[in-house]
Amino acid sequence: MRRLSRTWPALVSLGAVLVAWELYARLAGVRPTFLPAPTRVLNQMLQQRAVLLDNALPTLAATLGGFALSLVASFALSVLIDFSAFLRRALFPLFIVSQTLPLVAIAPLVVLWFGFGLLPKLLLVALVTFFPMLVALVDGYRSTDPEMEWLLRSMGASRLQVFRRARLPSALPFFFAGLRISITYAVVGAIFAEYAGAAKGLGIFMLGAKNNFRPDLVLAAVAVSAGLTLALFALAILAERLATPWNRPTREADR
Repeated sequence: MRRLSRTWPALVSLGAVLVAWELYARLAGVRPTFLPAPTRVLNQMLQQRAVLLDNALPTLAATLGGFALSLVASFALSVLIDFSAFLRRALFPLFIVSQTLPLVAIAPLVVLWFGFGLLPKLLLVALVTFFPMLVALVDGYRSTDPEMEWLLRSMGASRLQVFRRARLPSALPFFFAGLRISITYAVVGAIFAEYAGAAKGLGIFMLGAKNNFRPDLVLAAVAVSAGLTLALFALAILAERLATPWNRPTREADR
């Protein structure tokens, strides 16, 4: 009942938007080629489910592969930055600059350099998603209780042991906050990479539907991509609960 009480306002709002959209599309005389009704989009999703699934799998593969690469890169770089003040001053400005580069300009170059295979999509997804996790980890390390570090050092712990037993656990809640932000960008990054060059994927499906003046198919693919994003977001929340059981009372209190 508590979960239902937290979710029903969002469900009611979503239902109201869909009902208003359906009524407007049916009663205002809008052409389906301009604004299809939600029921038409759902019907196309059911009819084209095999094609949508066939295109969703490459997008999901690029999303998961690129996000895994992003996880490894953000963790490795955060450790280097935490252990070396020089590297922090040398690398962090470069990471900030990397986030100012427009993806619309970078994506064609990456495809030109690495071809139309999976690798450029992995790199673009990693580029889009690694920075929030990197910043979250670095801030999490800094949030470690100094008294805990002092206690471990007084007991003869090395710097690596202090990192493993104090700084890393303290950073986990921050990391999962960054993870939830990054995961919402991952599917979008994969689809945009497919726009730049791919043989198959939801981005290619949307591009073909747009060129054929089929907004219902475009919206069907958008709904599938939104479903993938929500599923990955739910997995991130589940991973957080499993990895940080001590933080659950705080999460419940925030809600």
